[in-house]
Amino acid sequence: MKSIAKVLNRLTELPMLVAGATLFILMVLTFADVIMRSTFSAPIEAATELTRIAMAVIVFSALPVVSGRAEHIVVDLLDPLFQRARIKRILDGVITLACGILLVWPAMRAFDLAERARSYGDLTEYLSIPVFYITWFIALMTLATAGAMALRGVVTLFMPELLRGAHD
Repeated sequence: MKSIAKVLNRLTELPMLVAGATLFILMVLTFADVIMRSTFSAPIEAATELTRIAMAVIVFSALPVVSGRAEHIVVDLLDPLFQRARIKRILDGVITLACGILLVWPAMRAFDLAERARSYGDLTEYLSIPVFYITWFIALMTLATAGAMALRGVVTLFMPELLRGAHD
């Protein structure tokens, strides 16, 4: 079991590296755009377009990892109603599994939208980047998030001992 956990931890490094590198590039782009705009009155024309793409890459790269580790923002207004650990664990498992299953639909819709953008030949405004590449990335990462959440839900329900000491 420890080897599986080790492999899963190694798999989470790549998307987080992509998100971190993209965030750094976005920071440099924003800095350069501000300097160019205020000093030379010459903004970077494609800065808005690149910012939108970078935000999508950052969010959707990190989403499967954050969801798989249950490190997302949680509103626990109803937790006092479920004081017993067993009921809370079962409820958490069912909700996480259900969310994972429900995320398959938006992922499939994103694949449909990517295919539509590809068939229309949609390009971004300034850099003429094919839109379907970004949409495919969003769809793939949403599907990976669905898988991560469903797997976490199953583990929470049937093998909670694997989560003890993890990011819980």
